[in-house]
Amino acid sequence: MTRETWATRAGFILAAAGSAVGLGNIWRFPWVTADNGGSAFLLVYLGIVLLVGVPGLLGEFVVGRRGKKSPVGAFRDLSGSRIWGLWGVFYVVTAIALISFYSVVGGWILRYFGESALGLVGAQPAYFTEPGAYFGGVAAGLDALGFHLLFLGVTALVVYAGVRRGIELGTKVMVPAVLALLIGLAVWAGTRPGAAEAYAFYLRFDIATVRANFFDVLAPAAGQALFTLSLGAGTMITYASYIDEDRSLPFDGTVIAVLNTIVGVLAGLVVFPLLFSLGVDPSQTAPGPGALFVGLAGAFSQLPAGALVATAFFGVVVLAALSSSISMLEIPVSFLVDEYGLSRPRAVALVTVAVVVTGGICAFNPTIAGVGVFGFVAGPLVDTLLTAGLAAVLVFVGWVMGRDAVAELRSGAGGLTDALATPWLLGAGVVLPVFLLFTLLTTFGVDASIGFWPTVGVAVLVSAAAFLGVRTDRSLV
Repeated sequence: MTRETWATRAGFILAAAGSAVGLGNIWRFPWVTADNGGSAFLLVYLGIVLLVGVPGLLGEFVVGRRGKKSPVGAFRDLSGSRIWGLWGVFYVVTAIALISFYSVVGGWILRYFGESALGLVGAQPAYFTEPGAYFGGVAAGLDALGFHLLFLGVTALVVYAGVRRGIELGTKVMVPAVLALLIGLAVWAGTRPGAAEAYAFYLRFDIATVRANFFDVLAPAAGQALFTLSLGAGTMITYASYIDEDRSLPFDGTVIAVLNTIVGVLAGLVVFPLLFSLGVDPSQTAPGPGALFVGLAGAFSQLPAGALVATAFFGVVVLAALSSSISMLEIPVSFLVDEYGLSRPRAVALVTVAVVVTGGICAFNPTIAGVGVFGFVAGPLVDTLLTAGLAAVLVFVGWVMGRDAVAELRSGAGGLTDALATPWLLGAGVVLPVFLLFTLLTTFGVDASIGFWPTVGVAVLVSAAAFLGVRTDRSLV
């Protein structure tokens, strides 16, 4: 079976950018920023995107283009180890966990988009009257299940059409549309009263505030960077495996990271001026899954032509959500096609059925030991899986591929990459895994229990043990 490839370089860049430009930027980014001090969080986040996100993105690209298979096949073939091949299954599981809650949120967005569009023909959107009560009534249960199935069905149709006729063609339309609509909304939002205060909250870089709150915002900023760049789930490994020519991976990775960051910043330039214009404290706009659907929905109801603005905004979010969800579904589909020789239609059908079940559980949001399944999957589970997944990729690149990773990064790139390739390998293989492990430990509150420097020491020791184990265990290499 001939493996599909991207038709154009722009197609790959837009598809990968579309995977990154999703709900993480528009649904999650504004309220996480508000919860963590506005501009202080933004500065730390941008630093992590540059210093961790881009090198991590290049690590996944190197594995994908060199391996020419899904994460399972790429890890197994490049290492010659079945153990690494089994580790590749981790990314398939992560992708299914991601899309299980993602499609539920996508269903919420489809519902709000439809309600907003009805407002254009005279019917006031139902959520305008009591946004909190409305969201509480539709966020779980049969309504949530139905729209989850609708969103998942649209996603499956795009993936069913294939790499070129489905994913590439779809993202060539979606990503430019998201950028154009967000720019228009940001320009409009800048004319609202209170925009200057919003810009100060969001964009004024106060170094003193950053220093005082650096370690408090470090973990959420790192989690946001990984989530928005689609790192740690095997997405970029899968997408890079469809590249059929040598071209500059650093250039492509930088463009993708820049596009992703622009969308996140634009989302803030829409959301914060809108909230400030209505005298709403951004830190009090229903933090968590309902932020977009309670705080902003309430704001739309108070605006002139609110239904029109809401329709445009939720239209942007629908497109962004779809561009990401198709990348998540493609990971297990690619696995079934590569490893078991299934046809794409059959693979899409099998994975979709599985996500109907797992997403359905999230849609009904049952509670286990006082913790909702949706909240657990969308929060600590996904953050942990993505961080561990990227750390493993970087360890693989640095300690298993080694010189092959450097050669792959240099292939198709210019002279500057030749000079930076070895430092990149050192940073990706040693420094970043330690940082990611430290971030994971702080997420679980280890630093609060034993202190900052002991937590750093634990991260260094565990990472060193992992490096030594991978280096000396022939079954892993």
